[in-house]
Amino acid sequence: MIAPLAAGSSVDILARLMAEQWSQRLGQPVPVENRPAANGNLALGQVARAASDGYTITVTGQTSVAFNPVLYPSIPYDPLQDFAYIGRIAGISNALVVRSASPFRSLADLLAAARAQPGKLTYSSGGVGTTHHISSAMLAQQARLDVLHVPYRGAPQGILAAQTGEVDFAYFNISTLLPGIRGGAFRPLAVTSARRSPFLPDVPTMKELGFPDYEMTTWVAIATTAGVPAPIMARMVEVTQAALTDETVRRRLVELGFEVLPPIPQPEMMAFVRAEKTRWEPIIRATGARRD
Repeated sequence: MIAPLAAGSSVDILARLMAEQWSQRLGQPVPVENRPAANGNLALGQVARAASDGYTITVTGQTSVAFNPVLYPSIPYDPLQDFAYIGRIAGISNALVVRSASPFRSLADLLAAARAQPGKLTYSSGGVGTTHHISSAMLAQQARLDVLHVPYRGAPQGILAAQTGEVDFAYFNISTLLPGIRGGAFRPLAVTSARRSPFLPDVPTMKELGFPDYEMTTWVAIATTAGVPAPIMARMVEVTQAALTDETVRRRLVELGFEVLPPIPQPEMMAFVRAEKTRWEPIIRATGARRD
């Protein structure tokens, strides 16, 4: 199992949960290997070049499918040609947070400060082009703000920067922020989902706060190299769906802050991925985010 982001990130947590389930159901070890370089491009390129035998799998989502093709001048894989998508496994929304000692007690406070001090306020992310970065870039674009992006080498480092005050605010996955929010380290100001998060029911959505076009809910899927023989693919789908219908697994997903999404039949996954690519690419272009 190749995890394209850093250890401790939401994607890594999901990869390890699914690898554990695969191992139990297949009766053999399924080790997880983190390859966090280049916003997941290195990991996805490795999977794209692997043998079509079902022995190399990965977790993927909007970043790999729709963000990276826009962010980079070239990437080492084709999201529509090089992979077979086994199934969607969960959803993750982001929360906008400030440290508990921050003077910003609402999104309005943050916007007012940013407009009063153009170019002064900073935000962290786990790297250029991550959903954390794009969430903040969407805010800057839609609110017409001049704020400074400070990318870190992974979500855990970016979250720590927000907690210690190295940056003024940040958007990160709710699943990775929950311990800090519950422990009082962070003050959540907004969530990026279309509706209020069941994990933070008292926190308003960006839409409620005056941004009707703002929504960021990340889906995560499990995939393998294209061309895997049908019997092997059927077994992979069977194992994945068995895990996702297990009540213990579903409870664990919720405990970790993930949203349990309706299943998509495996034959419909490619159409779903294609539609998501079409949907997100113009949004990423509009943020102006780029990577070399």
